[in-house]
Amino acid sequence: MARLEGKVALITGIGAGMGRQAAKQFAAEGAKVLGCDVNVEGLEETVRLVRDAGGEITGFGPVDAGDPAQVEKWIEDAAATYGGIDILYNNAGWQAPFRTIDELPIEDWQRNINLELNIVFYAVHYAWKHLQRSRGVIVNIGSIAGIRGVEFIPQNVHGAAKGGVINLTQQLAVEGGPFGIRAVCISPGFIVTEATQFLVDAPPQPLKETWDRIPLRRVGQTSDIVNAAIFLASDEASWITGVNLVVDGGGSVLG
Repeated sequence: MARLEGKVALITGIGAGMGRQAAKQFAAEGAKVLGCDVNVEGLEETVRLVRDAGGEITGFGPVDAGDPAQVEKWIEDAAATYGGIDILYNNAGWQAPFRTIDELPIEDWQRNINLELNIVFYAVHYAWKHLQRSRGVIVNIGSIAGIRGVEFIPQNVHGAAKGGVINLTQQLAVEGGPFGIRAVCISPGFIVTEATQFLVDAPPQPLKETWDRIPLRRVGQTSDIVNAAIFLASDEASWITGVNLVVDGGGSVLG
């Protein structure tokens, strides 16, 4: 039996990268995927890929995960599709501007907090009543930048937002426990996606030095993150909540 057989899984940001990989693997594990993205072209491509592989998926777009009104409508429409929600996978985010704290524009700080931290709150806020009924699971995506300073590139606002996601996950575990809701977080190290491929092709020296120190001697793939998410979202992890699972090839243990 597939590990997520019959589960209704809402996934944000399925138009590319880790979100697309999550949609593909969750569907392959038997989940009924309800995904959204602001990028309709990417969303439709993901839907096609999942269906061609025999998976069950419905796409909603364009949905701006940083707009609470759009998130509320998506959550309600998605929940109505199968009569509930079992898994909420908060994947969507935004490429943070890599500028030092004195050079980062205020509007970029505000936008990034909205598109990396507030979007998690919006989705959880509107899905909470449905997750109470199903005794469901929340899977949030954090970052190693949320647990440590990053020396090779300025990640002040990204780290602050993801630190908030990690702490929010812990609080959700406490508040959700009496209802049987589990909340977990995954903090990736460097992951190769369409958005980060340029760094792989020509890594700046500080970043290359960081990669060379990874104990497992490689950078991450989107499947590395989604494999962890599938386990944490499955019934196999039924006594796991409030955790922040770092998936970075061991890089963070070196400090």
